Amino acid sequence: MLKGIDPLIGPEVLAVLAQMGHGDEIAMVDANFPAASVAARTVCRNVLHMDRDAIRCLRAVLSLLPLDRYEPDPVLTMQVVGDPDAIPEVVAEAAPLLAHEGIAPASLERFAFYRRAEGCFAILRTAERRPYGNFILRKGVIGG
Repeated sequence: MLKGIDPLIGPEVLAVLAQMGHGDEIAMVDANFPAASVAARTVCRNVLHMDRDAIRCLRAVLSLLPLDRYEPDPVLTMQVVGDPDAIPEVVAEAAPLLAHEGIAPASLERFAFYRRAEGCFAILRTAERRPYGNFILRKGVIGG
């Protein structure tokens, strides 16, 4: 346990967040996401875990991870199949957290999201059971 670090963030997650550089992405995914098969194609290759709902995990990660301010769409979500304009419950619940960061998420079609996640630095699986509780976060810089 360290002072000032959310206790939900264990050593493995902390190490990955620290290793990521500007522009690297982490996919924070729900319990239904094919985490193991997608993670096999990422830099880390292993699935990281945070055993809480997506909103609690997002809050913890955002307490440490600066979001990219230089390129558009530093947060991506997965579109609802058959209704790309729908806002999933979990994404709507995350909106105030992201707004506090000055970010409105963009969305990707389901299979485009999977492909993008394969190019991420890591996959972080949450215990979120609601559908479409998936976020890709692009790391920014501190200062400058």
